[in-house]
Amino acid sequence: MADTDIIYGIHAVEAILARDPSAILEVWIDKARHDQRLGKLIEQIRQQGLAIQELKKDQLNDLTGADRHQGVAVRCRVAAAKNENHLQQLLDGLSVPPLLLVLDGVQDPHNLGACLRTADAVGVHAVIAPKDRAATLNATVRKVASGAAESVPFITVTNLARSLRALQERGIWLVGAAGETQTSVYEADLKGPLAIVMGAEGKGLRRLTRETCDVLVKIPMRGSVESLNVSVATAVCLYEAVRQRGI
Repeated sequence: MADTDIIYGIHAVEAILARDPSAILEVWIDKARHDQRLGKLIEQIRQQGLAIQELKKDQLNDLTGADRHQGVAVRCRVAAAKNENHLQQLLDGLSVPPLLLVLDGVQDPHNLGACLRTADAVGVHAVIAPKDRAATLNATVRKVASGAAESVPFITVTNLARSLRALQERGIWLVGAAGETQTSVYEADLKGPLAIVMGAEGKGLRRLTRETCDVLVKIPMRGSVESLNVSVATAVCLYEAVRQRGI
């Protein structure tokens, strides 16, 4: 059964229109904004026969809980979160070696949205995260993801360590990012069935997650900064995997 959510931002609304315009229940726009970019989106919305409600900017701010809505918001049906069973079905249906992203407790919705956007860009088959103590697919995530929250399967699991072991049983190599290892991400073999495992902001990988990984890698740091933001580190690791895999 689908729930409803407020989704805002031009890219996020465009993604809903492209994938399932029938999911949109209500549309609001900033009545004072008349730029070409929003105008093009409004025309697409009207072509779907959807009514548009005009609001003042502060009303739209209150509705979305944000001031970076880019002048548009919609209320739409969103599918329930996918679980372990969906993941197994997805993996069973692949005809190529899987490329997965595992986020071990990423809590900032901006980071989750950025990770989803990169995952979409490189062709990740699914993003996996624990159900508890981690960011979920909310309006902020969807805005930052710029449509990727609708295109990349987001799987939430009850027990991450157990799910990781299930991936190993399927022959998927678990590569965890951890600054304390001596192995560079550029030295690791990332070409086969693969899951890149990233830790939470500040804390990194949890002990059990770290111990479950087949290998730990680090991103070489040449300057005075000790680590990268998790979404940036995710992009580095995923694009190195893509480079090695030749896709």
